Amino acid sequence: MSEPRLVVVSNRVGPLDDEGKAGGLAVGLADALRRRGGLWFGWSGETDEAAADGPVKTERHGQTELATIDLTPEENEGFYLGYANRSLWPLLHYRLDLVQFDRSFDRVYHAVNRRFAERLAPLLRPDDLVWVHDYHFFPLGAELRKAGFAGRIGYFLHIPFCPPEIFTALPASHDLVRAMLAYDLVGFQTETDRMNFLAFCTRELGGEVLEGNRVRVGDRTIEVDSFPIGIDAEGYRRFAVSPEAGEHEEMLRDIAKGRPLVVGVDRLDYTKGIVERLLGFERLLEDHEEMRGGVNLLQIAPLSRAELETYAGLRTELEATAGRVNGRFATLDWTPIQIMTTGFTRRALAGIYRAARVCFVTPLRDGMNLVAKEYVAAQDPTDPGVLLLSRFAGARAELEGGALLVNPYNPDTMADALKRALTMKLDERIERFEAMRETVFAGTASRWCDRFLGALADVPAPSQPASEEPPVQAS
Repeated sequence: MSEPRLVVVSNRVGPLDDEGKAGGLAVGLADALRRRGGLWFGWSGETDEAAADGPVKTERHGQTELATIDLTPEENEGFYLGYANRSLWPLLHYRLDLVQFDRSFDRVYHAVNRRFAERLAPLLRPDDLVWVHDYHFFPLGAELRKAGFAGRIGYFLHIPFCPPEIFTALPASHDLVRAMLAYDLVGFQTETDRMNFLAFCTRELGGEVLEGNRVRVGDRTIEVDSFPIGIDAEGYRRFAVSPEAGEHEEMLRDIAKGRPLVVGVDRLDYTKGIVERLLGFERLLEDHEEMRGGVNLLQIAPLSRAELETYAGLRTELEATAGRVNGRFATLDWTPIQIMTTGFTRRALAGIYRAARVCFVTPLRDGMNLVAKEYVAAQDPTDPGVLLLSRFAGARAELEGGALLVNPYNPDTMADALKRALTMKLDERIERFEAMRETVFAGTASRWCDRFLGALADVPAPSQPASEEPPVQAS
């Protein structure tokens, strides 16, 4: 029997290669589709007043077909900039202070999910495995069921799922989670996220947790599990010794003039703790005079969602903080902090990671954070750097055996960890690196894909309900 076709749905589609600046989601999905082929469906990234009646654009790359549709300007505003990024993004990252609720956003969000389902449904085959991704498409599975698709549908959330006491602040939160029950398998990055979802199902919807990673709400039983995403670790290791990486590594070492380099790499977003990171670096210079003139911080922060006022304000705050710290501590031959808002290719980033004695990964809340794993994969095993990792990053669960954990809300603990990292002996750096390397090279993007798709393929078909079992206590 031939393998069922994989159909991936995500907000943005492609690229299928791994040479550019693509993020973790795109790289992981591209790997799966390159290996087994299939269909990748999503938004084209374009807006058009006539998009509601526009065609599905298709292009084929080997065994994989890319299919995209446009959004209208109103849909882009309400679905993407509105509900997805003004409502869901801050809410799921525990930032109720930044959430904006608007009934028009809600209306457009559901309408776009309905239109995606209506355009995708005619392209589906009965035995397809449909894999839907991220917060843009919580209700897409329910809409596909309404459109007549009866096959297996899986869903994976790449960002955190907040506790019920936060998620219930979202108007119609019950309806949104009930819509998620149309999926056969719902996956999260961490056990914390999984348990938060199960807690919502039980406390808010009266559901029961069953054996075998299942939850029953009313007459619907689905599987819920954690699937921590990884990277192509071996590919990233090769990137780190490529000529492009070598050029960037050498360039940074020349600029640093022998000083150790601390690097941060993040999309400019308030969840990443970038300003807090700078405050921790400032505290290091305040409390340890011997560090002044002896260490550089390079923060790479490509611009993101510049249309949103919150993000424009963050850039202003970041630049003001860096300017204040530089003004306070800089000398004629040393500027402590350098900010870059341009992006780099993955090969160039690998060289930058390799040049850095310390990688500063301090999100206030993150689903996983693949920068931490990329940094580990890029290191020279004979002279590795040190990873400073927020205790609120999803990657903590896998990397805490080798990383130095920090609280991004406390500049004192970040300063202490920085001092320890910058003065750490080689034998301890190697020991910590080896502990993380084993995890990163075992839990790859390919393994993540295979685990999820294997679990989805094993779910009983909708026409074959699972046998009833007594509930077990959620822990």
